[in-house]
Amino acid sequence: MSLPLLAVIVLGALSLGYAIYGRFLARQFGLNDATPTPAETVNDGVDHVPTKPFYLLGQHFSAIAAAGPIAGPILACQQFGWVPCILWIVLGAIFIGAVHDFSALIASVRHKARSVCEIAREHMGRPAWIAMLAFIWIALVYVILAFADVTAVTFINAVEVEGKAISGGAVAFASAAYLLLAVLMGLIQRKWNPPLWLMTAIFVPATLGVVWLGTQFPNLLTLPHWLWAVLIMAYCVVASLVPVWSLLQPRGYLGGFILYIVLAAGLIGMFFGGYEIRQGATGPTELYGLQKPLFPYLFVTIACGACSGFHGLVCSGTTSKQIAKESHCRPVGYGGMLLEGLVALIALATIMIVAKAKGTPGQIYGSGIGEFLSVVLGREQLLFATVFGTMAFSTFVFDTLDVATRLGRYVLQELTGLWSPAAALAATVVTAGVPLALLLIGGKGGYLNFWTLFGTSNQLLAALTLLAVGVWLKRTGRPAWFAFAPMAFVMAITLWALVAQAHDFLRRGNGFLDFANGGMAVALGVLAIFLIVQAAIALRRPAVPAPA
Repeated sequence: MSLPLLAVIVLGALSLGYAIYGRFLARQFGLNDATPTPAETVNDGVDHVPTKPFYLLGQHFSAIAAAGPIAGPILACQQFGWVPCILWIVLGAIFIGAVHDFSALIASVRHKARSVCEIAREHMGRPAWIAMLAFIWIALVYVILAFADVTAVTFINAVEVEGKAISGGAVAFASAAYLLLAVLMGLIQRKWNPPLWLMTAIFVPATLGVVWLGTQFPNLLTLPHWLWAVLIMAYCVVASLVPVWSLLQPRGYLGGFILYIVLAAGLIGMFFGGYEIRQGATGPTELYGLQKPLFPYLFVTIACGACSGFHGLVCSGTTSKQIAKESHCRPVGYGGMLLEGLVALIALATIMIVAKAKGTPGQIYGSGIGEFLSVVLGREQLLFATVFGTMAFSTFVFDTLDVATRLGRYVLQELTGLWSPAAALAATVVTAGVPLALLLIGGKGGYLNFWTLFGTSNQLLAALTLLAVGVWLKRTGRPAWFAFAPMAFVMAITLWALVAQAHDFLRRGNGFLDFANGGMAVALGVLAIFLIVQAAIALRRPAVPAPA
């Protein structure tokens, strides 16, 4: 099969999924634009702001489309081949991932824009709320672990362009300079508030400029792995404590342009680059000596490319506060996840065009995006394009890292009830300190020990979110099968993967890291089973009438 034909089939399937199944779900929820949303009733100009769906979709998409749907498909393709990956990405995104995001978003809107944890607390009780918070915090720790290590490895490994190696310091320089540009943009916007078009015209080209500078100074930031791990975790602490206007917002704005450039380059490269599929349709189920069976590991390795519990935190944390009309939940929630499926397709294409891909997911992705971008820029710009692609990967990682650390801080503060500045600092240090300790123990390339457990916890969180949504629907007399059906599949596959990993880690017992991972796997499984029991108890209580 040719790459363009495969892209047409996938894009057609995602479009049909939105048109048919997305509309079906909207009818099941009974979306009604006459019902005021929290953005309309509160409208405080800070958090609750009615936003047009086009702009909100861009903001939401930038928040959820981080490194997960990139690294996961690449790792899975190396192990299982591209055919199983494509099938899970398409079917998972349409019938599970998008259902999860759409359901979490509309559930939050119907509950005054409250979080998934608060929805669980209302319909399943306080113990379920505590268990959900604890589960989310552990899952966030593994998000930080997996992404921080894969970034550190990308910064120290060489980038190969047509047989020539360039230091990973080129990517590190471009990434660090990009973050400094975001800080500068935030300060200027705060102090002088110039027109947004002017800031865009200055800082988007400047972002491309720092990529070029990285190719000129590739050895300036050549640091060991452990030091990069410390610096990345220090960034997480600072980024999660400073005001959002100083880093989070400008970085997200610039990161959105990088994301759209990558998407455009990927589509152009797949359709007009003349690249062939050179990767095997099925794989050896072995990666770096780690043998994993297709079931259940395919599903938890791809993770965010098909379904992500992290999306539920975004849907019920920020996006639900900006929904102007209930009908907007379909393009933003359901459509946003299908766009993430497109991100996963492009990531998969970057490895499919290589017969024997070597290196980290960031390196493979950067090389592939460099190839696709060179279709537009010309082969003479391949070095620039490759560094840009690899820097884009680390950019998406930073999007995930600081948001995950900030959310981890919120979770600990909510669990303890302590909201002072000192408590915020302590919660942040703990949230970043645990991953840092495991990173330093795991050493270079430790993400291979963390990725599958991250994917498992992330998808298990999605199953628990669908469980809470299903309990809400059932207890208020609404149809709930469309939430319970994907929940049952994801719950079964992730608990299966969790038991297998706990068994492997604890049986191997090769030092503290194995015992830590095994203990975390057991803790996640116990919390999930406890929440299932709480849901069953809640469903036995008398139903409550849904509000008119």
